[in-house]
Amino acid sequence: MATSKEDMQNDKLTFRRFRDGDTDWGSFTNKIFKQDTSHKCPTYVHRTPPCQGSCPSGEDIRGWLDIVRGIETPPEGVSMSEYAFRRSTDANPFPSMMGRVCPAPCQDGCNRNNVEDFVGINAVEQYIGDTAFANGYKFDNSAPLSGKKVAIVGGGPAGLAAAYQLRRKGHASTIFDDHSELGGMFKYGIPGYRTPRDFLNHEIQRILDMGGIDVKLNTRVGKDVSVEELEKEYDAILWAIGCKSGRGLPVEGADAPNCVSGVAFLEAFNKGDLQVTADKVVCVGGGDTSIDVVSVARRLGKLKTMDDEVRPEQVIGGYVAHDSALAAQREGAQVTLTSLFERDQMTAAEHEVEDATIEGVDIHTGVMPLKVILDDNGRAVALRMAKCTVTDGRPEPIEGTEYDIEADLIVSAIGQTGDLEGLEEFDNGRGLIDADNFYRVPGKEGHFVAGDIVRPHLLTTAIGQASIVTDTIHAYFGEAELKKRPKVDVHHFKLTEKLEEAGLHVDEYDGSKLHEDEQRGTYQQTYAIHNYEDRSAQEIISADKLFLGHFEYTPRIEREIVVPSADEVLGHFAERQIGYTEEQAIQEANRCMSCGMCFECDNCVIFCPQDAIFRVRKDQHTVGRYVDTDYSRCIGCHICSDVCPTGYIDMALGE
Repeated sequence: MATSKEDMQNDKLTFRRFRDGDTDWGSFTNKIFKQDTSHKCPTYVHRTPPCQGSCPSGEDIRGWLDIVRGIETPPEGVSMSEYAFRRSTDANPFPSMMGRVCPAPCQDGCNRNNVEDFVGINAVEQYIGDTAFANGYKFDNSAPLSGKKVAIVGGGPAGLAAAYQLRRKGHASTIFDDHSELGGMFKYGIPGYRTPRDFLNHEIQRILDMGGIDVKLNTRVGKDVSVEELEKEYDAILWAIGCKSGRGLPVEGADAPNCVSGVAFLEAFNKGDLQVTADKVVCVGGGDTSIDVVSVARRLGKLKTMDDEVRPEQVIGGYVAHDSALAAQREGAQVTLTSLFERDQMTAAEHEVEDATIEGVDIHTGVMPLKVILDDNGRAVALRMAKCTVTDGRPEPIEGTEYDIEADLIVSAIGQTGDLEGLEEFDNGRGLIDADNFYRVPGKEGHFVAGDIVRPHLLTTAIGQASIVTDTIHAYFGEAELKKRPKVDVHHFKLTEKLEEAGLHVDEYDGSKLHEDEQRGTYQQTYAIHNYEDRSAQEIISADKLFLGHFEYTPRIEREIVVPSADEVLGHFAERQIGYTEEQAIQEANRCMSCGMCFECDNCVIFCPQDAIFRVRKDQHTVGRYVDTDYSRCIGCHICSDVCPTGYIDMALGE
């Protein structure tokens, strides 16, 4: 169990690999490492860091952090910021957006949590994206078009990411979307103060600027265009339609006109139609969508008097739109958020819940809705609640704890499902589309699927699925072999590519031209990468493989977050997260422990008692090839492996 953050902050602890009194190896594998007799010598092993292993997009996080900090230097003529942008967007073309809104499972997985606190990965990614925006970096579109064309149904994160990855592989696409603008959940499901429109529109346009990507807006497949027409015109069809139908409350009275879904509420706001909300708003949820709903409701406020025809539910239903002049008349609304779970178990990020509280949202936790109370006209006037227990995901009310919350608008943010009207043949019975392990639609030749319509999850999950499905489509076109997906399915660092980039070519192996004795001792040959093994597709490196004692207590640099108070929140639509300066980004990137990859600390060189480990020549050096071993000197003492901070050195057979 990791030391608590309080102890770390109070004592500014460092760590030791071995404690006083430790006199024996802890595992049988290590026990057989006896110097001079085991024939075990250093092998340099690349493993996937847990930040990347936790990232559904599979970003090479360690890689772009090492670029920002200067460990990995860019090719000649390329700046640090552009090189970091290239590495980041290999997996995810939205660094500005994801640096702002991703809940960052990478930070939860970060091994630095075992020292004092995670690395601010999100904040550095925002810096990379914002710098790319400021400098006008473009995507590489040099791949010649193959003549194949894919119909992408849905212009949200999954659809746009798929168009980007397909174009990189040389395939054209047409994006069909039933909105007037591209962006999907980025634009219609998240408030603009979290996804600033200038940055979002730029990241979308940067994809379109690659060429070979057509767009058909205000076009609904299954209504305006048939599936059969797409099948005739395109070589493949990718379904990336997301889940934009919110689930209603499963209680009596929830069909009242002023009971709406969270996704519909946010879409009406993001379109600019919803300018004010109701006097008393109650949102049932506990996840990120519900936080956005209540935060928007507090910003929109209410009117003292409101005509029936412009009530919020009329706007959310799409019948009318508010005049922007109404915004000048608004006052603060009373907003309540309810959650089945206690605060520490809510799925929304803790800092988002805290921000909502500061903004004046009243939060009720550990409660469940029982019934919508209606007036004589069938409109909701209150939501009956009760304290509850949750067992195996099922809530049970606690008798005698019932109470009512007055409400003029009730918003359900308890989940989403797909809108498959006109596409019923693809519905798996749950409002979703089935997918196999390669994101093919079973029983539908040439049809593929990605994103929330497979299973509602994170934006980064949809983007990661888009990357995988484009590999599948590429193979479907006969451009590559469809291989078994690796255990750790991420965008991997490849030492061979780094060697090529540095002009250090690995010769092709030709056993017919080698004598038997030349196939041993490969450190003398140029067809092999000496004493290196890539296990990144099979293994994620854990903290117990690292030498944590190398890392000093270094507090995380936190982004400045502007959270308005309850008195200031009305009409406050300015961006909340202030990005890093370049200096801050570099300082924070320096906290990365480079898990599973050498970061050139020299520990192994300094501590080797036999001088068996040495730095490679500068003209032979690149990331991952900083040190080498003279096996004629090595006695297998294990010290280099013990003092390697990143866990890059294993003791293995040497020659």
